Amino acid sequence: MVSAIRLGDFTKSFPRAWPIRWAACCPARGSRRRCTPAATGSGDRPFPPRVVLWAFIGQALDPDHSCRKALARIQAHLTRLGGPRLSTDTGAYCKARKRLPEGLFVRLARRLGAALFSRARPEDLWCGRRVKVVDGTGCSMPDTPENQKEYPQPSSQRKGCGFPALSLVGVFCLTTGAVLDVALGRIHAHDLTLFRWLRRLFEPGDVMLADRGFCSFAEIALLAKQGVDTVMRLHQGRARSAARPRAFHARDRVETWRRPAACPKGLRKSDYRRLPKTLQIREVAYRVGTPGFRTRAITLTTTLLDVERYPAEALAELYFDRWTVELDFAHIKTTMQMDVLRCKTPDMVRREIWTHLLAYNVLRTLMWEAALEHDVDPTRVSFKGTLQRVTALSGMFSCATSHQTKHLWVVLLHDVATDLVPHRPNRAEPRVRKRRPKPYPLMTRPRAELKARLGA
Repeated sequence: MVSAIRLGDFTKSFPRAWPIRWAACCPARGSRRRCTPAATGSGDRPFPPRVVLWAFIGQALDPDHSCRKALARIQAHLTRLGGPRLSTDTGAYCKARKRLPEGLFVRLARRLGAALFSRARPEDLWCGRRVKVVDGTGCSMPDTPENQKEYPQPSSQRKGCGFPALSLVGVFCLTTGAVLDVALGRIHAHDLTLFRWLRRLFEPGDVMLADRGFCSFAEIALLAKQGVDTVMRLHQGRARSAARPRAFHARDRVETWRRPAACPKGLRKSDYRRLPKTLQIREVAYRVGTPGFRTRAITLTTTLLDVERYPAEALAELYFDRWTVELDFAHIKTTMQMDVLRCKTPDMVRREIWTHLLAYNVLRTLMWEAALEHDVDPTRVSFKGTLQRVTALSGMFSCATSHQTKHLWVVLLHDVATDLVPHRPNRAEPRVRKRRPKPYPLMTRPRAELKARLGA
């Protein structure tokens, strides 16, 4: 293959091909060295690590997630520089993706999320406290033997008729929307079990905000030992104490919770022995009168016992903001199309997930920077609009000069900051679908058996 330029020179222009400064994706020197061709002696490979990482992130952002589109993006950039023609076979690119260590994606996503988390201003915090929101979700993946072995399909589905699935629990920053870390497991793993791998993420002074699935005596007590307060909805299985509570007022009281008699399933015995015998838990009950809300009566549990600093109204508003984590997962799974994964092996599935989380944090960083630059409310910046503008301008960044890149960056920040979601407080919409699905029956038998019937 004869080329007018070296492929090593070709890769040096890729930092400009990414609208976010490349340093934002590789904040540590060690990570940046791992993304350069010189680190692996791959300066003349068609797919050195830096190019593969750039293309893989582009796959997560582009509506077309195919490897063919990623290869076409690489070829387009190479053509602009007068480089060689690459084969249209995506096999070499897929092998290059697999050569990238899984830990690289994990470290980059975590570091970028932590960097954005640290940029939250004091006036953006809730009662001067940093709030981290926890929630769980799930994803499906191609039905391959490798995926089925690592992440089996739900037991309710017949063999050959379902898809492997995994559970995912994530920790988000309430202020910036950044994803700080996630824990992955099989579909049968409870969210609380996965969360125990993420407890180390909380620091003294933090507030954990979660739904009723995480309301556990053990977790509340262990977080309290770390200096972390909790705000959760009362679990539906917890019986109210028969003892007379010490009431602050009619719907706000403090109760004494007792340690479980036996070690809960999934909790280490060493952690169980660290639990105190009792806990003072504040319970706040209130009613929701907003149209469209399914839940009408909510009881919150919290370790924030100071009723003057943390009034019941402030706690209710905080739990109302917990819904933002549902929107964050919707951005990742629906807008960025991570709901159905494409990779055919478990290790590549995990790389694909972490690449989506890295790309998500990149967009969140851009939204936060644009909001601060133009003094707008960060919560009203459109995530979908930001994604569309980044993908639309990525081709211009790839062939721009240094001066043009600075101009494009200014334009991008302005466009992102002016694309705001309309202010629609307490918006209520019916949970219905107008467009009818196709009238095809569900698949209840393996494909091979159905195809055999067609040939009969």
